[in-house]
Amino acid sequence: MITDVTIIGAGATGLFTALDLTLRGIKVTIIDKGGLINGTSGRMHGLLHSGARYVTTDMASAKQCIKENEILNRIAPFAVFDTKGLFVAVKGDDDSFIDKFLKGLNEAEIPYSVVDNPLELEPNLNREVYYAVRVPDKVVDPFKLFGGVAYLAKQKGAKFLLYTEVKKISGSKVITDKGEVESKLLINAAGPWAPKISAMHSPESKIIELMPTVGIMLVYDKKLNKMVLNRLRPPSDGDIIVPYYETSILGTTAQVVEDPDNFEVAEEDLQYLIEEGSAMVPKLLEIKPKRYYYSVRPLLKGASARLATRDFEIYDEGDMLTIVGGKLTTSRLMAEKLSDLASEKLGINSSSKTENIQIPDALQLFALKNTIGDEIYGLGFALSKLEEALQVD
Repeated sequence: MITDVTIIGAGATGLFTALDLTLRGIKVTIIDKGGLINGTSGRMHGLLHSGARYVTTDMASAKQCIKENEILNRIAPFAVFDTKGLFVAVKGDDDSFIDKFLKGLNEAEIPYSVVDNPLELEPNLNREVYYAVRVPDKVVDPFKLFGGVAYLAKQKGAKFLLYTEVKKISGSKVITDKGEVESKLLINAAGPWAPKISAMHSPESKIIELMPTVGIMLVYDKKLNKMVLNRLRPPSDGDIIVPYYETSILGTTAQVVEDPDNFEVAEEDLQYLIEEGSAMVPKLLEIKPKRYYYSVRPLLKGASARLATRDFEIYDEGDMLTIVGGKLTTSRLMAEKLSDLASEKLGINSSSKTENIQIPDALQLFALKNTIGDEIYGLGFALSKLEEALQVD
């Protein structure tokens, strides 16, 4: 197969990059060893960040998040739920952090309001919550969003090689377990697996400064909150509860690992999450979690997992561009910057169109509507049928 650009990784950034490039008239083939958003992107906690979480530690990311929050809500409203968010201080928390937080919100131009009676909005909150700030956090269904992004990219000419493993890279040629793909430029959007892809391309290359970080999340088979709840303190473990459809998701830890494919969840980490989360919602101590899951974030190397920036970096490795860092919330922006550089390297004068394009609700096209299987299989069936439709003929 011959194409202009080969993208390795069908996660949030890879898919938005495929769409961005195809809208510029560039031929794209996207490869992934799994299906759509089968790695980090499909294992997030559902939060579409307002940026408020980062206003005291990572202002650049905070400003990116509030802008992209608004863009994604506009271009894919079917996948976004405008729940709003509450940052709450519990008796014993550091009062001085409140002023830092409000100052940061103002600097990042994130709209907010102080809530006088937060228990009226969220009855399950701890009675010892004494201060609350409402921010424009939202909830996103990543499968709906990126099912639409992938479908539109396919409509615009992108080729998909899903469930296809990269075995070797020779220059700009990718050898997979199903054949070869030749292109003018490679894009490495493999997230926490980006260093492995980079090593295939340039065995001596050590330019990628990555800090793979595991985040564990607990799912409760009951919706305990209507708004996203955040602890009004510096980002830490067990300080966010996301309402996701009829469940609540408690997160998250931040543990640096060397190998994203080699991690075991410890029982004490799960218990610590519950203890910390219960300071906001005491009922977490009474209800047994349904399950847990985790993701590995491809963070840029920093002093620690909590202090590491959520900004992103693009590395130019000659005939391959590698992108790491960032968040699902900023994936469209990441793809735009990556596509700008790719277009420049290809000698194509073009600009991004993804900020204003409407993403289709593609999963609805493949749903088992009005059948006995509709309630049982739901969007999982639709996603599998979409993946089949995306595959190269």
